[in-house]
Amino acid sequence: MVRRYDPERRQRIIDAAIRVVAAKGIGGLSHRSVAAEADVPLGSTTYHFKTLDELMVAALRQTNEGFAKIVASRGTLEDTGVDLAGELAGLLGEWLGGDRASVELEYELYLAALRRPVLRPVAAEWCQDLAERIGCRTDPVTARALVAVMDGICLQVLVTGAEYDEAYTCEVLARVIP
Repeated sequence: MVRRYDPERRQRIIDAAIRVVAAKGIGGLSHRSVAAEADVPLGSTTYHFKTLDELMVAALRQTNEGFAKIVASRGTLEDTGVDLAGELAGLLGEWLGGDRASVELEYELYLAALRRPVLRPVAAEWCQDLAERIGCRTDPVTARALVAVMDGICLQVLVTGAEYDEAYTCEVLARVIP
């Protein structure tokens, strides 16, 4: 049997894992389901990711990039001339107003850290990165509180199916900022 060089296979497996979780939830994720979705031999999934936890870490890390890209594209978080509460509320609005399924998927993987400790450091990266970015505008405790409030508002919107209320979010965030 001739081995084919396939430099994109690992990435295809990660993308397939994300699609499987989006379609079937965390419970539907297995090496077998991902191999079928990626159209690769089962051995390829276990070669690149020995455990499902390793695969979930890679998937969560990739999904975390969605919000980070929005923060980077706006580029105004560090601008002291921009209202911090308004900018943060706007970031959430842009993220939640985009591909809702992607946001839900990211939160599903994020919340999987409750049962899978190996995911906790990756889940914490989102919070830490955002708190560090906000920290250039305020103190570290306030930055962490702002991230916690944003996280809570996102979770409420996703779980209840409510529309995101940017004005409300801005007002709540402004109350946290000294």
